[in-house]
Amino acid sequence: MLALLLALGSSLAYGCADFLGGLGARKAHVLRTVMIAAPASLAVELLLWPLLGASFGAGALGWGAASGVASAAAFAMLYRTLAIGPMNVLSPVTALVSAALPVGVGLTQGEHLGAAGLVGLPLALAAVVLVSAGRGAEMARPSRTALLLAFGAGAAIALQLVFLHQAPSDSGVAPLIVGRAVSSAITLAAAGLLHRRLGSERPAYALSATAGMLDSLANLMFLLAARSGDLTVVAVITALYPAGTVLLARSVLAERIHRGQLVGLGTAAVAVGLLALT
Repeated sequence: MLALLLALGSSLAYGCADFLGGLGARKAHVLRTVMIAAPASLAVELLLWPLLGASFGAGALGWGAASGVASAAAFAMLYRTLAIGPMNVLSPVTALVSAALPVGVGLTQGEHLGAAGLVGLPLALAAVVLVSAGRGAEMARPSRTALLLAFGAGAAIALQLVFLHQAPSDSGVAPLIVGRAVSSAITLAAAGLLHRRLGSERPAYALSATAGMLDSLANLMFLLAARSGDLTVVAVITALYPAGTVLLARSVLAERIHRGQLVGLGTAAVAVGLLALT
């Protein structure tokens, strides 16, 4: 149950972070947004170090660095994807791709689902589609570039989560700190190389920093959830994060929530209950 609650918290934090990051990327070049978000995430993880501890062994350093590379790619592609929009179409594409790889890894590593889990897992994946789509998706078709970015962002998120899960369970927040340091360095280096292409627009500092901090908390809750539960279940619950993105888009951007999306929210609740029994 603890793993389930942590996964739900991670999902909510990811959804809020994605929405704010997408809004920030509409105001300035995506790299300007990530330049603020990534260091803000690192600051949060450094503050957590004295509270949760960190052991910087070879496993934590290696898997943390790998997660950082994936995180840098995910930041850039995801925020650019959501900036292009429409959010209610592209967000579920990213979520489904980000769920598939961790679930596959968990099953190949010997995790087994009970009868309730075998029903809850596909229900949760269906809920991701329903809660993020609806009739509005039919009237706002994404471009090919946006879809490719959504697939790429989903794959990068999946790799980040898998790499974090592979880190030693006694390493504390070390994988998060190493990963965020690497992603911040990559982001700043890319911004330095491409500074002439970033335009003159000022980034949305508050939006970007808040998105980064929420992303850091989401990573922490996912890491703790994966350490106390099955990656297969934790990954698919975390992949429900489009619900937060869509609800915020409804509140702030006045994007409509259709009947199919409400059905998706109900389906998600049933799926979470079934997975809890697992």
